[in-house]
Amino acid sequence: MTAHGFFRDRTAVPNSRRAPDCEAKLRTPVTSTKLTGAGSTTPLWRLALLTAAALFIHGYHLGVDDSGIYLPAVKRIIDPRLYPFGADFFEAHARLSQFAAVIGWSARVTHLTADFTIFLWYTGTVFAFLLACWQLASVCFDSPHARWSALLSMTGLLTLPAAGTALVLMDPFLTARSASTPLTIFALTACLSRRPGLAFFWIILATLVHPLMAVYTAALLAILLLSSRRTAAEQGDSSARKQAVLVGSLAPQSFNFAPVSPEYRRVLDMRSFLFLSRWRWFEWAGLAVPMLFLFWTSRNPPRGATSAYGRLAQAATILGVVSTLTGCVFSASSSFDNFARLQPLRTFQLIYIVFFILLGGVLGEYVLERRYWLWIGTFAALWIGMFLLQRSAYPNSRHLEWPGATPANPWVAAFLWVRSNTPLDAVFALDPDYIALPGEDSHVFRAIAERSALTDVYKDAGVVSLFPQLAPEWSREQQAQQGWKQFQLVDFQRLAEQYPVTWVIVQGLPAGGLVCPYRNAAVAVCRIPGAAGLGVRFPPS
Repeated sequence: MTAHGFFRDRTAVPNSRRAPDCEAKLRTPVTSTKLTGAGSTTPLWRLALLTAAALFIHGYHLGVDDSGIYLPAVKRIIDPRLYPFGADFFEAHARLSQFAAVIGWSARVTHLTADFTIFLWYTGTVFAFLLACWQLASVCFDSPHARWSALLSMTGLLTLPAAGTALVLMDPFLTARSASTPLTIFALTACLSRRPGLAFFWIILATLVHPLMAVYTAALLAILLLSSRRTAAEQGDSSARKQAVLVGSLAPQSFNFAPVSPEYRRVLDMRSFLFLSRWRWFEWAGLAVPMLFLFWTSRNPPRGATSAYGRLAQAATILGVVSTLTGCVFSASSSFDNFARLQPLRTFQLIYIVFFILLGGVLGEYVLERRYWLWIGTFAALWIGMFLLQRSAYPNSRHLEWPGATPANPWVAAFLWVRSNTPLDAVFALDPDYIALPGEDSHVFRAIAERSALTDVYKDAGVVSLFPQLAPEWSREQQAQQGWKQFQLVDFQRLAEQYPVTWVIVQGLPAGGLVCPYRNAAVAVCRIPGAAGLGVRFPPS
């Protein structure tokens, strides 16, 4: 197939024959078209090829970073006997979402392994994301060049960071955001297509998966509805009221101006991305550049764009300005510390997606056009560059950590040995800083080993930043593990007296007296002699 054959949109109207009234085009929204069959306007097989390309460009990793918070909840649904100690540090998220329940029960129904189920769901969310981006690009552009350029751009930019928010557009691992992000883009497309009822349906689904990200999208939809014509506003009135009720019901009751506890203050100080006053100049530029582009093109719509383009660019600009001002207020005084966990700047994950879809469309319409050699060169450079960046992000692990494959990372190998060779009620302790250690590549013990563990400095502190009630316990466990790198047998035994710790994972030469049935080049898995543990008796599986 030629390049022209791949990018051609059979439903596009030639420039000389396009209807002048763009609003008329919006009355037949892309979301209402068939997804299968002859003459389909949604190129499903091409989206499937791009999904495969996205996997190979950005990789896939099990149990790294934020997935270490979500996956233990999934695995506990599959086997309720797991994690008898310390489950609050991942159940706090799970209680607000149906994400873990859906993934977990799908594994139980299909009898697939947990790791394979998680991989399939991740692949599905990448496909859904690209489908949502295609639909949004189709609403915003008449031009097939613009649509395909937008989609190919998003395929390459999947793991691009969104300014200094500590988020990327789509993670190379499964989290609740992996599912909520395509749902929010579907909602946005439905709203632009004058279908507020459908938009509300998608927002409800997104809320069941990730309430906070759904609230950010509801704010963008509210801006779109308020800026629409009176007739459109009347159609969306009922939906807007329902969204307002929904947002109100999600607001936690613990937001106030009282001073936070010293333990919670310590956690906030570790997370500089929550406070704009601590951002570096290039992170500020990451906020300004998208808003300047969106503002300019909302006033000067590019060639091949529909009226939805201008509405979306304007609404995203307003949301970005409001979020930035809110972030400035929250950073201005410690009186707002209890509000920091609202993380208003995380709206820029959605704003960045809008920005790059619109920018990619402009690139295709004005620069690439029918210069197919330029298409190949541009996207080959982008995709190869992002591939190399992702390889450098996880240098000691396989780029694609397939379910069941032999791990290249020695930490992961140790975690998998723990999964297969230790009791379900075993409680582990590791260096609290282990996630950031050289060679570890951000793999989270609980998610891979499927065993309980004392808290760590990074991911568990991230949970505490959203759920301050966990701060005292997190602080106590951190205090008990202080000086870990100098621990001897007596220190491990003291730890086992304070907590039901029975096993430890240590680097280098294990302390004398520990029983270590597993070692590799990086770590040793050791049992603490005489540790009482939990003494839990599980019912048969």
